[in-house]
Amino acid sequence: MPPKTILVADDEKAHRLMLRAHLEREGFDVVEATDGQEAITKVGERIVDLVLMDIRMPVIDGMEALTKIKKLNPAIPVIIMTAYGTIGSAVEALKSGAEDYLTKPLDMDELIFKVKKALRYRQLEEENVLQKERLGTRFDFSRIIGTSSAIRGLFETLSMVAPTEATILLLGESGTGKELVANAIHQNSPRRERPYVKVNCAALPETLLESELFGHEKGAFTGAIDKKKGRFELADGGTIFLDEIGEMSLPTQAKILRVLQEREFESVGGTKSIKVDVRVIAATNKKLEEEVSRGKFREDLYYRINVVPITIPPLRERKEDIPLLAEHFLRIYGKKNKRAIKGFDPGVMRAFIQHTWPGNVRELENIVERMVIMSRGDTITLDDLPPALAGWQQEEESTPTPTSLRDIERETIVKTLQQQGGNRTKAAAILGITRKTLQNKIKEYEIDNS
Repeated sequence: MPPKTILVADDEKAHRLMLRAHLEREGFDVVEATDGQEAITKVGERIVDLVLMDIRMPVIDGMEALTKIKKLNPAIPVIIMTAYGTIGSAVEALKSGAEDYLTKPLDMDELIFKVKKALRYRQLEEENVLQKERLGTRFDFSRIIGTSSAIRGLFETLSMVAPTEATILLLGESGTGKELVANAIHQNSPRRERPYVKVNCAALPETLLESELFGHEKGAFTGAIDKKKGRFELADGGTIFLDEIGEMSLPTQAKILRVLQEREFESVGGTKSIKVDVRVIAATNKKLEEEVSRGKFREDLYYRINVVPITIPPLRERKEDIPLLAEHFLRIYGKKNKRAIKGFDPGVMRAFIQHTWPGNVRELENIVERMVIMSRGDTITLDDLPPALAGWQQEEESTPTPTSLRDIERETIVKTLQQQGGNRTKAAAILGITRKTLQNKIKEYEIDNS
């Protein structure tokens, strides 16, 4: 692979030569520019992989040059250098499209780290784009972040099933992104211009779920003062996403089965059949085969929704995606909270890689958001790690290595519960999962939390 080319734009010759020496020592090709206009010209003339640019320069300053370079090539990462660095100027640079910023006098180790990080991030983005282009221009899975083999396999599966009318069953642990995948299936289907209706079957009491799904007639029950259309009727011609279908009662399951088989139903209190044309995508974090054997889930409904099962991989099985996901969430929550966070200390990323993520991508997102808000500096450091991750490295050498992923997950839950004095609500929040999911895990792993 040919070396990456870095354009160094700085009006101070001595500073340019110093930067050239350090960057060439790391194996990079270096091109120089003495002002903003020359930097813009060179980006337009040749392939440049990254721009390292001072803010204060003659002819055109760094901020104006940044804007023009981004118009020429929006994908090129630009790192701004300034001796007049303030949070305000950093925020302005980041809003204008800068990848990162550094303040003079420069820390060479930090500079090299930031340059390599920016180049790595761009390479991952390019791989993501190439993967999606290979699947064809009619498929857009851009909201699903990742380049791991597990995610590439998921893209392949989605590209095959999205254009069909098949009923889909999404399987996976809590927090893996089943709702995101369901949305991607609908958006890449022939029904994309029609309604997409979501129902969280675990969030509604059983007394309300049937009315929510199928609607009700006026006076059907106490409080039914008007006729109301249900979600299936609202989704006619489109897609309905039944999240946590494993939480549904047996009587409601029977009515779902009828909709799938006959494409019709009656509203609560109604006698007239309502015909609908709806594609069903269901999701669960339960093992439905076990629920069937225990009599908790209808076998006929299971086979009806299990036409095309798709398993969403847990984050611990796609750890190579963690840096890309973490940087993605850092950008989102840095912008949302107006925090000019440069990035993660290398130790933080190592802690991320070592963690088992029982709450999966949702846990990572929650932790990054919390760290962005609570961080005292412009870089996320080990001091910003929450207890569930902070204690990992300290105990790593003295703690025997667990023998399986189940052991690792169990150990993480036990540690977090101990740190929170047994408080399940607080532990669930730190793990990035619901209290109900945590209770199920405690029961599954036979954890003593009395």
